[in-house]
Amino acid sequence: MTVVKINAITVPAESGDELARRFAARAGAVDDQDGFEGFELLKPADGRTTWLVVTRWRDDDAFEAWLHSPAFGHGHRSAAERGGGEAPAPVGVSSELWSYEIAGGSGR
Repeated sequence: MTVVKINAITVPAESGDELARRFAARAGAVDDQDGFEGFELLKPADGRTTWLVVTRWRDDDAFEAWLHSPAFGHGHRSAAERGGGEAPAPVGVSSELWSYEIAGGSGR
């Protein structure tokens, strides 16, 4: 059964573009993980400051396997860190993980 994991990241309004840039720089990093079904980065369009990172997984076990894998750590390092440099300052001021199962919807 597909599960949805949402990382709700609160970002100061002036830092949203940087968050989007960082996600774009590591696009595809999770695509080949067993059980991974899809990803969206949702930018608030109504004045809120919480961005949503929405991922879909085959099941909780697939998500947990990725979360504890070397690929997770590698995918969350910046290009500078992967090259031996310093980590940039965090963009988000807080985040929380929400978990859902799909209970209905359309086939689109």
